[in-house]
Amino acid sequence: MPKPFSIAPWSQTRSSFRLLKRSGVRECLAECLGTFILIFAGTGAVMVNQISNGAITHLGISMVFGAVVAALIYALGHISKAHFNPAVTLAFWTSGFFAKSWVIPYIIAQCLGAILASATLVLCLGRVGNLGATLPLQGNWGQAFCIETILTFILMLVILGSGLDRRAPIGFAGISIGLTVALEAAFMGPITGASMNPARSLGPAFVAGIWQHHWVYWIAPILGAQLAVIIYGLLSDGFRDFK
Repeated sequence: MPKPFSIAPWSQTRSSFRLLKRSGVRECLAECLGTFILIFAGTGAVMVNQISNGAITHLGISMVFGAVVAALIYALGHISKAHFNPAVTLAFWTSGFFAKSWVIPYIIAQCLGAILASATLVLCLGRVGNLGATLPLQGNWGQAFCIETILTFILMLVILGSGLDRRAPIGFAGISIGLTVALEAAFMGPITGASMNPARSLGPAFVAGIWQHHWVYWIAPILGAQLAVIIYGLLSDGFRDFK
């Protein structure tokens, strides 16, 4: 008589989870998934706003970006630390809070999640609204570079202060970071797209083939995040106050 179908013992399942944890696959998967959700929701809002003749509005799009960031920090932060942003990953590494060996895998996972999200949006909504691609207003890349650097500096400063500094109130990192993203998208989104995130810009650019001034959305956020590391390091005695 054939044996009935059975599920592997729980001990074996736990061993598989421990293997995923040791290999880092679980963390990279969380980064890919989180970035997918971020881009799907955020740039999806841009596209739906175009389709619906402005039903969501600019402020609505800003709130979508902020809300999804906050939700993802609480949902996946305990698994991968919720970077979802190559500039943040590099900043965590240079500040000494992230292993060098996982920088490239994290960035690859984030970029893959962003590209998959934009590709999924094309299938669902079609090629509208430039897929939410970030472009400098009137092609003014110098202005965009300056603004994106400052925006990412502010964002990274909030991340370090609310998410890593143990002196900060516990449990409010997601709210403070999400509100920062929403605020910055609200007041500077019309000028640069308020990316603050190379992966956020890469997804739509890759799928839509819109590469004008794309380098700005890599160099400026990375520079801004690194400046935040330097300044917060000075404010926290070389991060020794974190302990």
